[in-house]
Amino acid sequence: MSQPEWPALESDHPLMKFIEVLPAILDQAEYDEVYGIDLKNSTPFHVKLILQKFLRANANDLEKAKEQLLSTLKWRKSFQPLKAKDEVFDEKRFGGLGYILTLENVPDSTNAQDVAAFNIYGSVKDFKETFEDIEGFMRWRVALMELTLEQLKLGEVTKPIPDYGKGVDPYQAFQIHDYLQVSFLRQNPYTKAATKVAIDTFKNFYPETLSRKFFVNVPIVMGWMFTALSVFLSKETVQKFTILSYGEYLAGYIGQSVPVEYGGKGEKLSTISSIKTKFNESDHNDEVSVD
Repeated sequence: MSQPEWPALESDHPLMKFIEVLPAILDQAEYDEVYGIDLKNSTPFHVKLILQKFLRANANDLEKAKEQLLSTLKWRKSFQPLKAKDEVFDEKRFGGLGYILTLENVPDSTNAQDVAAFNIYGSVKDFKETFEDIEGFMRWRVALMELTLEQLKLGEVTKPIPDYGKGVDPYQAFQIHDYLQVSFLRQNPYTKAATKVAIDTFKNFYPETLSRKFFVNVPIVMGWMFTALSVFLSKETVQKFTILSYGEYLAGYIGQSVPVEYGGKGEKLSTISSIKTKFNESDHNDEVSVD
């Protein structure tokens, strides 16, 4: 079977220059994997795929892309996100909090199928128990992200990512954060601290993985809170945010294959999603209704 090929590039193209310095970056980091792609041993096409994401995230600024790749490699070596993906977590802390779905016929998408990760904050029974141990929370949250990226099957794709400013990166996922039954009037320090670490981690070490992010079931009067969060993020990232007061509005944005509680024709989220982090056996079987 023939290998996919990237379109021919001039020698001074940022991607070609990035490839030239890649061996030195890998040697310095002493690590070579990003998003499940081995940057030392994978096909040239798939190596370029990852490097292109870092270039796009930095508006084709090669120096910034190199710095971000190096810091990402060092972080992945230390944190070991692929191992986190296979860890077994406490269902009492994280059960019902994260789901991953494959969506079909998303409006304006160039893909036949897209990947979406749902974070259901209304499922949290004890915010202190879930968020106080930030390291433990981040192991779980990164595991959910890596499972999401796994569904993109980056190692199998054959279509190149356009240069910065010349088209959409088709290999990104949707994120839905559902706040039904969450009180915005009782914000606690555990959630705030964990949220800041999560934002910093994904901003710094997961470039070009977010297609769009939807905050749903957010009271209109609380929209200011998400505006405040935007100061920590790039303009390009903030432009991908959409705040919806009602969950059933979501289908109007990403299609009818979303679960019924989001206005779609799919089954309930807890039923339709078979992709989630691993949990230990527990008596915690509570589910939050988002009907």
